[in-house]
Amino acid sequence: MRLELRTLVVQTLASSLETTSMSEHVQPVSTFPPRRVSGSTYAAAASTRQWVKHISLFLLTFITTTIAGIVTAAPEPDVAEPTLTGFLDYILYVPEYYRRIVAALLWQAVVNPGLLKSGITFSIALLTILTAHEMGHYLACRYYGVRATLPFFIPAPPLFLAGTFGAFIKMKSPIPSRRALFDIGLAGPLAGFIALIPIAIAGVLSLQPAHTLLTANTIVFNDPLLFQIIAKLTGANLIDASPNPFYMAAWIGLLVTSLNLMPVGQLDGGHGTFAVFGQHAHKIIGRLAFIAVATMSLLGFFWHGSPSGFLYTVLLAVMLRVRHPAPEKLEPLGRGRIALAIVTLLVFALSFVPFPITLK
Repeated sequence: MRLELRTLVVQTLASSLETTSMSEHVQPVSTFPPRRVSGSTYAAAASTRQWVKHISLFLLTFITTTIAGIVTAAPEPDVAEPTLTGFLDYILYVPEYYRRIVAALLWQAVVNPGLLKSGITFSIALLTILTAHEMGHYLACRYYGVRATLPFFIPAPPLFLAGTFGAFIKMKSPIPSRRALFDIGLAGPLAGFIALIPIAIAGVLSLQPAHTLLTANTIVFNDPLLFQIIAKLTGANLIDASPNPFYMAAWIGLLVTSLNLMPVGQLDGGHGTFAVFGQHAHKIIGRLAFIAVATMSLLGFFWHGSPSGFLYTVLLAVMLRVRHPAPEKLEPLGRGRIALAIVTLLVFALSFVPFPITLK
């Protein structure tokens, strides 16, 4: 499917969407407190103050993602540019113009409840994927007695990204074993992918033909393999269709899933790679993945005129510099987990798009 969005959405969403990340971060071993025999200490329930902090971030992210959903559904607002009469006007031009655009979009949602409904639908769908992803990590940590924070949801200012910079948890104690590393690392993307499937089906089945034709210099969002399979099985038409809240939430979820499954550093795929192949192979595979993504970024720029792939490259370059701590026990994974690793590769293949955003 090729999705045509207005200039407003393109300028604020497409250029930075690919930096969104849903991952857990492991502190280096040197910063861990002395390990105790009882894992229950590390898996202790969060305090009331912590719950308030995390719930507040979640509710704020719900608001910002709702606004993002309104942006994708609303017509481009007709906003007058601020008047420039003095030096201060030039300084305040961008924030004032930004304020006017946000206010105009919110007013459209007030007078047109359908826009608000689309925004809330998008927010609930996207946060369902994010929550499933992070709770997969969190519950796996609790199972293995690894001390971890509740999920941090990161709101983004209105008009930026999908209304969120993603979510993460932070592990604060050592990972006890190779199997624990594998399970904690892959529980997130697999749980998020399972939650995403019905949202993706709803998005593809509810697609409507676009009301306008593609014009020059239009940014399009290309379809992951999962969407193509759903469309093939259901007879849905992905060509020149208009976006809907379910589709956009699933598209973003798949983009972030594929990014997190990159076998680099402390991304989820990096945890799985370390557990399956060991520390040395983890470094080599991570560098090869970086080279492959950097190459695709160059090809995407020269073939499709899209610089968005360079954001992938920069993020992976940063992750390569983050040392991955080794688990305390290196026992064999067993056939079941090896089979699950193959399933995870299939999930990556269903989620990954070499050139997610292109210019037509």
